[in-house]
Amino acid sequence: MTAGNPPPRLLTIAGSDSGGGAGIQADLKAFAAWGTYGMSALTAVTAQNTVAVTGVVTLPPAFVAQQIDAVFEDLGVDAVKIGMLADAAVINAVADRLEYWLARRAVPVVLDPVMVAKSGDALLADDAVDQLRTRLLPLATVVTPNLPEAERLTGRPLGLGREAERIAAARVLGAYGPAVLLKGGHDTGPEVADLLFDPRQPETPRWFRHPRLATRATHGTGCTLSSALAARLAAGVALEVAVGEAIDYLQGALAAAWPLGHGHGPVNHFHRVFPAPKP
Repeated sequence: MTAGNPPPRLLTIAGSDSGGGAGIQADLKAFAAWGTYGMSALTAVTAQNTVAVTGVVTLPPAFVAQQIDAVFEDLGVDAVKIGMLADAAVINAVADRLEYWLARRAVPVVLDPVMVAKSGDALLADDAVDQLRTRLLPLATVVTPNLPEAERLTGRPLGLGREAERIAAARVLGAYGPAVLLKGGHDTGPEVADLLFDPRQPETPRWFRHPRLATRATHGTGCTLSSALAARLAAGVALEVAVGEAIDYLQGALAAAWPLGHGHGPVNHFHRVFPAPKP
């Protein structure tokens, strides 16, 4: 990399995780692991570890918008990843600024609709769900809900193993504009099946199947996957290929995780440099 050839510039708009496993911290680690330059606009600050979220402070929407503008105005952005947004006012502020900047230069936007922490603590107010659907889904290139998030966004129950219902739910979300990567990690069984639905190719949904790893290091998996996906899209990789690469990266990060904390531990974002710990 030379001074005249900078890396892709990625902006994460999300909350801070004091435990370092999810949120802004996970996003920036994943960005760095893919050789991109990470920037951030914080939406909230949490007191959080592998066991619980013990406190959340939502930042003023105007200040969230100010952070976004500061990054776009000077450094420039090649892709955006959106994570925890906390409430409707923050969602509207983010949507307003992205509408402004994307009208000037369209870049990939990966929306991870963070609603509940791995510990089970709520991270999105109930009255914000409709705003997320109507304001942010149309701006996203791809949205990456897990099964509970997809149920909340669509109002459809998604039973375990029911792939036809998942395709139908993905079509509902895709009608707002984005491609949908519906993650299957909350399902049961030895295999995880992730669904990619692209509304531009509605008749050919793609399933990505991989073995379920026996690990408690699952904190920040959604943040990590969506950030890796944003990094690959910023590099110009086609969506289906980028999804496959992001899933493979997360699988490696899970397999190489350190046994940190007493609850759901973090993945190893730099597993390509720091291998799995010895048993």
